[in-house]
Amino acid sequence: MRHRLLLPLLIAAVVQLSGCAAYRNYDLELQQTTDQFKAGNIDGALTLIEAHNPDPDKDLLYYFEKGAVLSAGGALPQSQTTWRSAEQMIIQRQDTIETTGDKLLAAMGDHWGGIINDKLRRYDGYDYEKVMLTTQMALNQLAVNDFDGARADIKKTHEREALIARQRELEYERIEEAAKAQGARVHYKDLQGYPVVMLESPAVIALKNGYQSAFSHYLAGFTYEALGEKDLAAPGYRQAIELRPDMPFFQQALRDLDSPGLKADESDVLIIVQSGLAPARSSVRVPYPVQLKDGQVIVANISFPVMVPDNSTAPFNQVRIDGREKKLIAVNSITDMSLRTLRDDMPGIIQRTTYRAFLAADVQGTDNRRNPGKASYVTQWDGFEQADTRTWRTLPNLTQVVRLRLKKGDHQISLPNTSGAPLNIRIDQNRQMIGLRILGERIFTNGSAFQSAMSMGNRVSALK
Repeated sequence: MRHRLLLPLLIAAVVQLSGCAAYRNYDLELQQTTDQFKAGNIDGALTLIEAHNPDPDKDLLYYFEKGAVLSAGGALPQSQTTWRSAEQMIIQRQDTIETTGDKLLAAMGDHWGGIINDKLRRYDGYDYEKVMLTTQMALNQLAVNDFDGARADIKKTHEREALIARQRELEYERIEEAAKAQGARVHYKDLQGYPVVMLESPAVIALKNGYQSAFSHYLAGFTYEALGEKDLAAPGYRQAIELRPDMPFFQQALRDLDSPGLKADESDVLIIVQSGLAPARSSVRVPYPVQLKDGQVIVANISFPVMVPDNSTAPFNQVRIDGREKKLIAVNSITDMSLRTLRDDMPGIIQRTTYRAFLAADVQGTDNRRNPGKASYVTQWDGFEQADTRTWRTLPNLTQVVRLRLKKGDHQISLPNTSGAPLNIRIDQNRQMIGLRILGERIFTNGSAFQSAMSMGNRVSALK
């Protein structure tokens, strides 16, 4: 009876504190936004983001999504300002005392969140999102040849990785202790009907963790090298090699640190092509049998998150420079990072979700004992029983690179198998980064290399 009374009270309390968070259809919102994004309608995508976030106090995802759309549209100062707000929010939640309301929500997230729904917990961002935030901010800086600004954001990336590593260690210890106390150790492989195969792919298992990106460390090496700090560039390249020892591209960068310098008319150019969207999260129902103390076995239908990869952008692995094809090297996949994160998070998700199953089964078992003639051994479906599907969707999924030496001056760049005219770029730095973003049938460009050939309003090109 205690659980039966507790559940409605908790639901009422959380709904009061979190407003309509439980009923927000984030999947639908982002589908509408990304449809405009893929069509090249930056203003339309931004309008939808604002319309879906009317409250004065914006959440973290608002800043994530808006900053990414602004960056793709070439509004780099506005993108940086928006992402700085996200960064500040992350820092404040790590380092400051929460308000009374936030404390209650956080406490209920830790102790009672599993009773209701993970969607009611405050969204603090996944670890890989926090790391990729400062990586994307560094790319904004490099697009305008601000290597000092990129250096500052790269330093924050490394500091955040170290903090996440410490937090993860403490979290795993807490989950292990809780599992021992409950006397139950359920693995995601034991969940009937759960798509285990997605968490067991070689690319996911090969990752050391879900938040460290070899690309981010390689970018650090390139930035330090451009600033003449080879003693700092080498550790960046070495860390990239440690995270991806199977990738000769990273090893070559370390070897080239000792190669002869550039000629007066040459530039060391890093071309970065980011494509697609980060995968969506969806919710899948799984039957979970619970044996009560009186011997009843009640099947509770509970929900777990799954990742749904984006397929809006056709795969490619080459870029054409002045009519010559160059192979692109895939150095980062948000799909793989998000799946590794989910794989690592599953013990905690299972702990909270199976606790909900026990509570629901206990209520059903009580009803069965009171009215044996109408006994049911499957719990009734609860509208609150859904996995949390919030995630940063406008984050680019795949990052591919090529590094080469080009003569300073004007060049043309294009993707193969497209009918669109090549894009004009100007190389005028000793070391320079050229960034392209591909989404659906669109190429988004930004940065100083394109400014001589394009105005702010026409930086979106159709691939077909």
